[in-house]
Amino acid sequence: MVVHIVMFKFKDENKAANLLEVKEKLEELVEKIDVLKTIEVGIDFNHSQRAMDLSLYSTFENEADLKAYAVHEEHLKVVELIKAVTIESKVVDYILN
Repeated sequence: MVVHIVMFKFKDENKAANLLEVKEKLEELVEKIDVLKTIEVGIDFNHSQRAMDLSLYSTFENEADLKAYAVHEEHLKVVELIKAVTIESKVVDYILN
């Protein structure tokens, strides 16, 4: 199984509304993209200086499925929204043994 984790820092403008919209759109992807096995999306409540605003944890059967997800049109629609409302992102992908 492959794990894909992404964390985002959002722009201050309309931050609360944008966080909720992105969370909803990401969670909907599990119904639209069959290679996406699971997705968990969380909004930070800590607000520390080191914290990111939103994170997603998703799983795939293998690396090929992750690559297919990355270019899937439904995923790309959400990526477009995310790029418009964030200032930074970090990602890690790994194989879960």
